[in-house]
Amino acid sequence: MKTVRRAFTSALLALLGLGLFGGAAQGQLKSGDNPEASEIWQKVRLSLFESRPISTASDGIIVLDAPSRAEDSAVVPVSIRTRFPQSATRYVDKIYLIIDNNPSPISAIFQFTPGSGQADIETRIRIDEYTHVRAIAELNDGKLYMATRWVKASGGCSAPPGKDAQAAQASLGKMRLRIDGDGVAGQPVLAQLMISHPNDSGLAMDQLSRQFTPAHFVRRVDISYAGKPLMSADVDFSISENPNFRFYFLPQGEGELKAEVLDSRDLRFQSSLNFRPAR
Repeated sequence: MKTVRRAFTSALLALLGLGLFGGAAQGQLKSGDNPEASEIWQKVRLSLFESRPISTASDGIIVLDAPSRAEDSAVVPVSIRTRFPQSATRYVDKIYLIIDNNPSPISAIFQFTPGSGQADIETRIRIDEYTHVRAIAELNDGKLYMATRWVKASGGCSAPPGKDAQAAQASLGKMRLRIDGDGVAGQPVLAQLMISHPNDSGLAMDQLSRQFTPAHFVRRVDISYAGKPLMSADVDFSISENPNFRFYFLPQGEGELKAEVLDSRDLRFQSSLNFRPAR
């Protein structure tokens, strides 16, 4: 898990050196016609993957669902699904979520284990302007597969928060874990983590003070089951206010599902529940 964190930090530092942050980036693609023509993507690709080949075949192993035109650019639902179950011999190790034209293009790096059962993830994102959204799956053998969607949305990263600052602070760090259905031992079970957090981007202006709200966002999520790592995520402010993640885990018996969260101010939060799968 620490390897992912180092990779995330190194990639961000490299992109800072390339001048990709702080507003609309130079050389951005204005059309959804050719995903590979994005100058930003080419720099992100070099930073994360160097010259490694990435399969973009339509029959690849990863599927990305996102609206072609977002109803709310600050809350854009995305679903990333893979086409085979996790096993000890073949599994998705990481999924990279890239939003080319966001101030911070590398929005999330999710790491999975065979205990995930299915390397699927659903969340909600902010989109700052029309952009390609990409999901890249890295398998345990090092092979890379990418799915891309062109999404029409703008202003999501600088949009005002959904509730006032006082209310947001009162509920800061409250979390809830939920499991869909009873679940069966040995089969992937769908779970959901909901985090109460403003996830301030630092780009939104307070309409009363006319000052920018300082950045304050969830940057790390670790989920375990029965004491074993299940999934981790290095994320940034491209994830919407009150981060929400839907994911799978593979219970072999009774255990504790636990989520630990670290934010950009080094505040830590956690939540857990005991789960007994049906036999």
